[in-house]
Amino acid sequence: MDLNAALKAFIRTVEKGSMTGAARDLGISQPAVTKHLLNLERHLNARLLERSPQNIRPTAHGVELYEASRGAIASIDAALEGIRLNVGDIEGNLRIHAPSCIGSKHLHGILLDFQDLYPKIAVDLVLDDRTVDLIYENFDLTLRYGRIEAQEVIARRFGWMQRILVAAPSYLERVGEVRSPEQLSSLSIISTFVVLSGKNMLPLMRSASPTIEIPVKPVFRTNDAHVLLNTLLAGRGIGQVQWCLVTDLIAEGRLVRVLPAYAVKPTEAFLAYPSNKFMRPVVRAFTDFVMPRLKEIEGISQSADDLGCVI
Repeated sequence: MDLNAALKAFIRTVEKGSMTGAARDLGISQPAVTKHLLNLERHLNARLLERSPQNIRPTAHGVELYEASRGAIASIDAALEGIRLNVGDIEGNLRIHAPSCIGSKHLHGILLDFQDLYPKIAVDLVLDDRTVDLIYENFDLTLRYGRIEAQEVIARRFGWMQRILVAAPSYLERVGEVRSPEQLSSLSIISTFVVLSGKNMLPLMRSASPTIEIPVKPVFRTNDAHVLLNTLLAGRGIGQVQWCLVTDLIAEGRLVRVLPAYAVKPTEAFLAYPSNKFMRPVVRAFTDFVMPRLKEIEGISQSADDLGCVI
């Protein structure tokens, strides 16, 4: 029996709650995972997993083995990768989660540049706007917006996401020039679910001035950045967007900044990784590679006071 492979299959089965999920993460077949688990239980002469049609849960013996082995396996993997690093080789799998907006627009290209440097790296990039569990979903890194309270996560802030108001020229031709924030109350607003409060109040900031809240009427809301942009480009209203997502569209004249003296309250942005995992050389190398690149993105400021407002 390959004990290392069996323990990896066991750990991922516990974390995913299914042998199918473990097989997908490990890149092996589901029957191979089943064989590893049966061999491990036979080797220990103990039942490690309770199986049901809905999910798989560890027994008391399984919990004990999981807690004892997951750190040890991570240490072994890190040691092996460390030796490869010492002989000039960085390889392995890198599993990353990020919001779809910055992920497709910026992180994707950074990852391709990283692979050009280290061709033996395999990347899993998962893009959506939910909060993931780094441990149980087996992610090495995640990009997150907003302060992170979880104690088992180490977070490195790479800046503040600046948010601005934009609209298509065709929409502004119909409604006229927007000269004051109060006008927004009578205009069509395109929004994500997270920027507006429950009472549809839009928080706007101006350099050296208190935050004001404007009551608005959202006519279209979405959790997808690309849907948001396409709706704005179709001339359906004014939207609050991440500046880094629209720099090229503004430069091309396809979108126009509205009320440039104001900005939507910025959001802190972090690169996070599990604190209870050994930081494998490939993860450390990518972290060192990506942090300065993220800080250089236009629309990501290095100060909470830098709102990108035009005075």
